[in-house]
Amino acid sequence: MIEDISSRGLALVGVAAIAAGLLGMAVVQSNRASTAADGMGAHVHMTGADAGEGATARPTTTVKPLSCEKLPNVTGHSITTALVEFPPNAYTPRHRHPGSVTAFVIKGALRSQMEGGPAVTYTQGQTWFEAPGAIHSFAENASATEPAELLAIFVAEDDCGPLTIPLPN
Repeated sequence: MIEDISSRGLALVGVAAIAAGLLGMAVVQSNRASTAADGMGAHVHMTGADAGEGATARPTTTVKPLSCEKLPNVTGHSITTALVEFPPNAYTPRHRHPGSVTAFVIKGALRSQMEGGPAVTYTQGQTWFEAPGAIHSFAENASATEPAELLAIFVAEDDCGPLTIPLPN
């Protein structure tokens, strides 16, 4: 049983690492405006903590799912890739994800903080990892004038359902 769990864990890490490298470059070079006929081109908007009312509202983050594929070697799991766009000054409030997440900064600079840890600024080419169910305190564009983007790779159960679960502050 221990060997089986260890093999699955290694398979998930390997798939995420390979996907991050290959898909990161593919997304940068591809036409990001294209949408798949299967609906993966849908947009998900994350509302900022102070977004919504008045002139002081911060812009929202847009999540564009790119693909979701079942993992043939890890029964019951799938891998989803998504492009996350942060307009200048954009903010994503406290949330968690249903599975593991690897984030790869494609352009710009993003500040991110996992619950219990320090806020860290990540720049183009840098990555971070979020364990299943970990609380992501916030993510924001570090610039008030330049957009930022990241490629997020989610490994979760097969349903390809919601990628982000908002939490109360």
